[in-house]
Amino acid sequence: MTSQAISPSDDAGRETISAVLPAESTIHAWIKASHGGAAGRLSVCVGGELFAAIDVSNSDEFQFRRLTLERGGETAFAYDPVTTELSVLYAFAQSHVLEDGIRLLHTGPANAAPEISGGYHFRPPFGWMNDPNGFGRFDGRLHLFYQHYPHSLRWNNMHWGHAISDDYLRWKHLPVFLPPSDEVAARADGRGGAFSGSAIALPGEEAGIRIFFTEHMKDRKPEEQVQLTAASRDLVAAEPAKLILPARPAGLDLTTDFRDPYVFKGPDEKWKMLLGTRDREGGVILLYETDDPAAAAGWTFLGMLHRENRFGMTAAECPCMVPLDGAAKDPSTRWALIFGLLTSRDPVTGRRNMTLATVGWFDGQRFLVEFEQELDFATDAYAFQAFVDDAGPIGIAWLANWTDISRELDMPTAMTLPRRLALQGGALITPPVSAVESLRQRRLDAVSLLVGETVDLANGSVEILLTLGQAGNAFRLDLEHPDATIAVQLNDEGLSIPFSVANAKASPRYIAAGARPSTIRIFLDAGSIEVFADDGRWTGTKRLPGFKGVSSARLIAAEGSVMAAEIWQLGL
Repeated sequence: MTSQAISPSDDAGRETISAVLPAESTIHAWIKASHGGAAGRLSVCVGGELFAAIDVSNSDEFQFRRLTLERGGETAFAYDPVTTELSVLYAFAQSHVLEDGIRLLHTGPANAAPEISGGYHFRPPFGWMNDPNGFGRFDGRLHLFYQHYPHSLRWNNMHWGHAISDDYLRWKHLPVFLPPSDEVAARADGRGGAFSGSAIALPGEEAGIRIFFTEHMKDRKPEEQVQLTAASRDLVAAEPAKLILPARPAGLDLTTDFRDPYVFKGPDEKWKMLLGTRDREGGVILLYETDDPAAAAGWTFLGMLHRENRFGMTAAECPCMVPLDGAAKDPSTRWALIFGLLTSRDPVTGRRNMTLATVGWFDGQRFLVEFEQELDFATDAYAFQAFVDDAGPIGIAWLANWTDISRELDMPTAMTLPRRLALQGGALITPPVSAVESLRQRRLDAVSLLVGETVDLANGSVEILLTLGQAGNAFRLDLEHPDATIAVQLNDEGLSIPFSVANAKASPRYIAAGARPSTIRIFLDAGSIEVFADDGRWTGTKRLPGFKGVSSARLIAAEGSVMAAEIWQLGL
């Protein structure tokens, strides 16, 4: 049992976090001095006896400290809030952390995860989260790394968070995997840190992974962004990183954008690396390769793989590439190249920061485009990253959009539901993984919504399934939300998510123009709506404001237009 309380009168004013911990427990703590005049100190007592005292002098940013308990028992962590701030404190057993995860002992008011009833989307246990990184299956488990700032619910210098799962939905939180460099970590000034990247398994029988990431340091000359790699033998912490790409390729008139290495095995069985950048005309994807079987060194530039100029000087970022309909070595296999376009704007709808999926053939050096489509018509599935799992390619994205981010507003940061990628009817489909059906706890309704009644949605964590009498039949599903006006609508113009917030600037128009689906699955959770029409042929993801869910739904449709309407209560 973990408790937090003020210590007895002889330690008046000190704060204490107490927990019974076993011997050999590893402790991770982030502390800082409250002001420059006195050192910060965290005292650790086991069984009433002082075990360690951790001192820090930095008052600009929390400093990381690690210790291992030699013996177990009642353990007390104490500090004086006048001189010391404690951001995060957790414990774990190094020998079986991959089975049990971490035990969170303390977070502060600034970084505590919001209390969300019944949520089923992945969220960090504390702090800020954005892009997924290193998404993949390693040593039999699914691993999700992510962009992370532990000490606030707002973006700052980047770390890599880490979690594991057996089913894509139920996650165990692991220790923070990759911190920023000491220079970046010294101040909470948003200078940069360990930006996005990817992971591959170490070669042969060797256990562990190799990660690739961008180190960003604002105003560093000549390169703000460089590429690093690091191995992890225990899948819990990264070893020291080394520089592999110190500079952008010369002679291409690229901006300083040079980031988000995505490493994968090409059809020629060589390791390939994609990087996002831009020039004066638009977004650019760069291609590198190495002959090193371990992908640890020897990276050479092959050229520009793809460019997107339709939206002006936008930066291509977070690229990924997976084979869709066959083995990577088969020259007839089609590949999906997916990337975000930072600062892009659709002039017709006003949507920003769109994600494009380009499908074609890849021979290891060149990419021949067959067709291109938007990955998500509501644009809040950003920084999408995919890998090929046992049953085919699976991807996940950050459930947000940079246009919604501010320094003043806490937001319900989350990942999307994981999604399959496949070709169907000349299009890329992205339905949710089949495991989402395991979230269904009970059926809330199969009649009332269909006859036009308003249906209460309990805590708002639900799945709504609509089956139309004919493809393209018109309907409108109004959703009651405390902070926004939301609906799902199908008419002659297409499938859309009408959305607005009172006293805010006009929202973009979230529409899949011309879509005429016959089935629609709608997933609602606190902070989000995800719409999958015709098995993900059209997918729309929108972040919702605040930390509360949709409270009720009402269907408006002509008689016979909707043949069936079910609502399921969801939960982990």
